[in-house]
Amino acid sequence: MAYNDEDDYLMLSGIQHFQFCKRQWALIHIEQQWEENVKTIEGQYLHRNADQPFTREKRGDKLVVRAMSVKSHELKMSGICDVVEFVQDSRGVEINGAEGKYLVFPVEYKRGKPKTDESDVLQLAAQAICLEEMLLCEVQMGFIFYQELKHRVEVSLTDDVKQKVRSVVAEMHDYYKRGHTPKVKTGPFCKNCSLHSICLPSLMTKRTVRSYIEGKIRDEASS
Repeated sequence: MAYNDEDDYLMLSGIQHFQFCKRQWALIHIEQQWEENVKTIEGQYLHRNADQPFTREKRGDKLVVRAMSVKSHELKMSGICDVVEFVQDSRGVEINGAEGKYLVFPVEYKRGKPKTDESDVLQLAAQAICLEEMLLCEVQMGFIFYQELKHRVEVSLTDDVKQKVRSVVAEMHDYYKRGHTPKVKTGPFCKNCSLHSICLPSLMTKRTVRSYIEGKIRDEASS
């Protein structure tokens, strides 16, 4: 699967899918499979306020930008930041259309509460890498707003975290180039996956999802 231009960049949001389950990510981003359940609908509702068309709002020394499109040629990824806050500070960088210099802070909105894995942090760090590349600045901190907590958590975006992002993204690109949907170890978490009925984890050791679906189509056509 070849991709040579920005239209084929991977989606930033895919990092979270990939960290939760590499197979889930491949089903969504390689095989283009998707199903909605209660969790995905709740997530879409939560993002509704943040994901308005690109807007800017001035609040004192802070400039709040919603639904900001970002990309990184280094990562070969693109996406949309829920919110990016620009706080006026002499240590910052100049922003087009605004006076003074600003420090940059990505803000991500999530349903639920902080996860036990790094998926949310890595997604935020990937946004930071994009912003650093686009604005020629350093992004050392960001925030994640969790719906269950009703407040946001401060996240330190260290060089080690950003390097982990680069490693994870390199693996994602490898799967994408090969068009490969991996098999993974199943577990109780599979029942809560929005793609459970498509993934069919019980059949993974026997055949691929694509071959299963094609077989069902053939069976229905011949019946």
